Amino acid sequence: MTSYLIVSAIRAEARYVPADLPVVLTGVGKTAAAVATARALAGRDTAGLVVLNIGTTGALRDGMAGVYLPSQVINHDINADAVRALGIDPQEVLPVEGGDGTVLASGDVFVTDPVVRARLAERAHLVDMEAYGVVYACREFGVPVRVIKHVSDSADETALDWPALVDASAKILGEWVTDYVS
Repeated sequence: MTSYLIVSAIRAEARYVPADLPVVLTGVGKTAAAVATARALAGRDTAGLVVLNIGTTGALRDGMAGVYLPSQVINHDINADAVRALGIDPQEVLPVEGGDGTVLASGDVFVTDPVVRARLAERAHLVDMEAYGVVYACREFGVPVRVIKHVSDSADETALDWPALVDASAKILGEWVTDYVS
């Protein structure tokens, strides 16, 4: 039997998740997300468990709106080439099963700068701050994960309006989760 664990950065993003589903709030950033997800997985029976990582995302390319299920997450703020030059695999790209073909760049940078946005858009469609950490932890525990992100802004100066936009995204994410687990 399949059971679900909803993982989100903050309460505002998970506000409309059905009350009968367990929710883990990780805090902001990849490290907090990885630690909170690992802690939650270590404390439960993971047989039949699927993690649903929900949250808002910035669109790195014009015209993107709505819900996306990325097929890859990229750790965008690691110096992967330098790490590779040392003979170490930086694991900066992680696959996500069941995705829609989009690529999500995760990093500890809240993207509002057009230069950073353009650079990231060369490799990814979307940007957030937690998905890579969640996917990494799930992979380490052998637990399937799906990443569900709703575009809240364009990863530019409009991202500074995020507090006013998050509730609209949370409603759509709550509806998605309700439909998916039903």
